[in-house]
Amino acid sequence: MIIETRNIRKSFGTLPVLNGIDLDVASGEIVSIVGKSGAGKTTLLQIMGTLLNADEGTLSILGTDVGKLKEKELATFRNEHIGFVFQFHQLLPEFTALENVCLPAMIQGKSGKQCETRAKELLDFLNLSERMTHKPAEMSGGEQQRVAVARAIMNNPAVVFADEPSGNLDSHNKKELHELLLRLRDTFNQTFVIVTHDDNLAAISDRVIKMEDGKIIEDGR
Repeated sequence: MIIETRNIRKSFGTLPVLNGIDLDVASGEIVSIVGKSGAGKTTLLQIMGTLLNADEGTLSILGTDVGKLKEKELATFRNEHIGFVFQFHQLLPEFTALENVCLPAMIQGKSGKQCETRAKELLDFLNLSERMTHKPAEMSGGEQQRVAVARAIMNNPAVVFADEPSGNLDSHNKKELHELLLRLRDTFNQTFVIVTHDDNLAAISDRVIKMEDGKIIEDGR
């Protein structure tokens, strides 16, 4: 298993948000987490992505108990093994598409040539070769999201966490993004864990995890 969570609990003040989550994710799976607003989906995603600490429970990624890592070790682990895609892309506006995609590898300490070679390969795979020198403001929403996906997989992460990745896209770009996720899974055996309200995105997933009141109420393949 890539991810194993056991009895994950989280409260904000006196409000319980996660009430004992057990969830395993295997390599090469596309897993969608669905449920009404307030069900705890994004909180669970942030905990699994190591962006937020649980109050109780354990999280293992690639066999590593990430709760035992010190802050600097955790940051390194996150950079090497985890990718993120957000609803609003989160690209740096002053950087080109190529520069945005290179960032995770530069943080890892790879040479400029290594970074550029890998980033160009990814952008070409995502049909963005003609946009490499363009800044985010010069690209469509769909193109920006594909750049964000390229950045997320730059370091060959074990898993990519995506929070409403198609939530800000029109129907055409949503369809393109969904097809892209399938291609990445089929070509690179990439694992995705996705929080979504998009029924079409959930429908193409290998598993749909339904949450309600901080609990998993359904795990369907």
